[in-house]
Amino acid sequence: MLSESSRVTSILDRETIGFLTAVNAEGQPQTAPIWFVRADDDLIVYNHPTSPRIRSVESNPKVAFNVRGDIRGAGALLIEANATVVEVGPAAEFPGYLQKYEREIELFGWTPETFSADYSVALRLEVTRVRAWGLETLDR
Repeated sequence: MLSESSRVTSILDRETIGFLTAVNAEGQPQTAPIWFVRADDDLIVYNHPTSPRIRSVESNPKVAFNVRGDIRGAGALLIEANATVVEVGPAAEFPGYLQKYEREIELFGWTPETFSADYSVALRLEVTRVRAWGLETLDR
């Protein structure tokens, strides 16, 4: 689904911060900024093992994801997905992850190995719907 649009994949490959919304057990949506990497038509998000997000997606796998739009709201990329906990190996070894976040990992005082140990639980976001408009305004 993602690969159907080169503009969408280009934005996802370039953006470093996304916003993931999962619904907790009380039914309250919780949105958090996240690091992510595209894996073909899915997104991979690494999490701390005690993250409430893990429990949320285990009880309700439906999530929403977006990247920041343009300042006037003329462009947006919104994604709906089903999230599952998956075994895909450490972040430092996942294709493209280190290339995308090596600088941020260093700025936060981690090494690739310590980041991988701290954020050891991966979620796969299987994209079910993409809503996008004005993507040309998101091209930078």
